[in-house]
Formats: sequence, structure tokens, C-alpha cells
Amino acid sequence: MIMASSTTQSIIGAVLVISLLFSIADSKTLKRDVKALNEIKASLGWRVVYAWVGDDPCGDGDLPPWSGVTCSVQGDYRVVTELEVYAVSIVGPFPTAVTNLLDLTRLDLHNNKLTGPIPPQIGRLRHLQILNLRWNKLQDAIPPEIGELKRLTHLHLSFNGFKGEIPKELAYLPELRYLYLHENRFVGRIPAELGTLPNLRHLDVGNNHLVGTIRELIRIEGSFPALRNLYLNNNFFTGGIPAQLANLTNLEILYLSYNKMSGTIPAGLAHIPRLTYLYLDHNQFTGRIPDAFYKHSLLKEMYIEGNGFRPGVNPIGLHNVLEVSDTDFLF
Repeated sequence: MIMASSTTQSIIGAVLVISLLFSIADSKTLKRDVKALNEIKASLGWRVVYAWVGDDPCGDGDLPPWSGVTCSVQGDYRVVTELEVYAVSIVGPFPTAVTNLLDLTRLDLHNNKLTGPIPPQIGRLRHLQILNLRWNKLQDAIPPEIGELKRLTHLHLSFNGFKGEIPKELAYLPELRYLYLHENRFVGRIPAELGTLPNLRHLDVGNNHLVGTIRELIRIEGSFPALRNLYLNNNFFTGGIPAQLANLTNLEILYLSYNKMSGTIPAGLAHIPRLTYLYLDHNQFTGRIPDAFYKHSLLKEMYIEGNGFRPGVNPIGLHNVLEVSDTDFLF
């Protein structure tokens, strides 16, 4: 009796799997997504188009889905959920038709030659979790509508030509974990509101034209509770390192190189338990390095060149230019 019951369950399970497969095969791709992808296809260069064969980007049974296009079944239809078209020398403006793919969770167009602004319609992609546009030639200000992407966890905008101020609307993204804005032309101050992001682990604004002080950045009580890596290097930050920075107890990397910061180094900074890399070089710091830094169990590198420290102050570890690959944080 037990054997018969198990056999019956196996048959029912097999029927359900077969039914599901037929359902996927019979599902039609949503016309909205077909239209959007074909508009994108018409605007892209031959390097992408040659791999996009057929009329249906999700495949039609005889032909596979288009390269870089991932689809999922929702109800009676297939919808496009991921679009990855990178390192294929796409030339021209950001393809606005992308913003009609309303079920996208991942958009990766990095390492191309896209120009112009990010269109404000980007705010329509309410399911987007990963937006990767690094290594392009995008310009102008980041549209405030980017603050409408409430599910966004990864935002990669580095190595472009973005201008203006970093929008405070980025603080409206509660799931944001990794924010890459380095190698652009941002000016002004970093919005202190970013400190309210509960999940932000990595903030990189290096190599811009930013001003202000760390004290202003962390002025909101309980700022940056999850932050591990803070890159402020190669800007125009002034002032000292406030003792309150030691409240960022998850901090592992603090990169302050090549600014105009001054003052002494607070001893409390040496009590950040996970601090591993500390870059203070090429500023205007003075005084001595507290002994606690030399006793820190995890501190691998402390680089201090190009300051006004007292004689006898020594670096820790062998200095290498600190570069963390974006891909280390994609997943």
C-alpha cells in the first residue's frame, strides 16, 4: 500500500513537471517586451545585432533566447528579467527603450561607449536590483528618479563623465549595499542622508571634485551602520578625522589619500575592530600616530607618506595601490 502511494505521487509529480514545461513552451513573450527589445536592437551596433536572431527575444522554440537576455514566466506570458550587453562597443545614447522592460531585475551595459544622460524614465524599473553602467561615456547629472528604484542593491556608475552633485535621492534606496561613483566629475558635498542607508557596505566616491568634511558626512546619529569600505580618495576634503568616525565599527577600509585633510589622528580610530587598510597619505596631517595602531591585530597596511607627521612615525605593511574590483561585489 505504501509502495502504491509512492508510485502515485511520483506519477503526479512527473505530470506536473511535464505540464509546467509545456506551459513555458506555450507561453508567449509579452508584446511590450518584444517591442522594447526590437527597438533596442534597431539602435545598437552590429556586434550585438548579429547574435540577436529571430523576432522573439525570449526564443520561439526553434531559436534560443537572444544573447544576454534572460526571461521568466509570469502567468500566461514570458517577460524579460535580465539584460546583459557589455563589452561589445555599443555606441550612442543610453537606449531609452530599456525603461519599458518593467520586469527587469538586472541591467548590465558596462564597458561600452554609451553617451549622454541616464534618462529620467529609469525610475520606471521598480524591480531592478543591479544597475551596472560603469566604463561608459555617460554624462550630465544623475536623475533624481533613480531614488525610485527601491529594490536596488548594486549601483555601478564609475568611470563615466557624470557631473553635478551626488543626488540625495540615493538615500531613498533602503536595499542599497554597493555604491560605486568613482572616476567621474561630481562636485559639492556627499549627502549626509546616505548615512541613513541601513545596508550600505561599500561607498566609493574617489577621483571626483568633492568637498566638505568627514564630520559633515557622519553628522546624522547612527550613520552608516553597515559600512565596511569608505573610499574618499583624490578629492578636496578638508578638516580632520573626527573621533566619532570610530562609531563605524564595521569599517574595514578607510581610504583618504590625496585630499587636503589636516589635524591629528584620533586614538579611537585604532579601536575599530575590523580595520584592515588605512590610507592617510598625501594630506596635511600632523602629530604622531597613536601606539594602538601598531598593536592592532588586523591592520595590514597604514600608509602615511606626504604628511607632516613627527619624525619616527612609521607606516605599516608594504603599500600597494588599493584597487578593489567591482566584480568582487557583484554577488
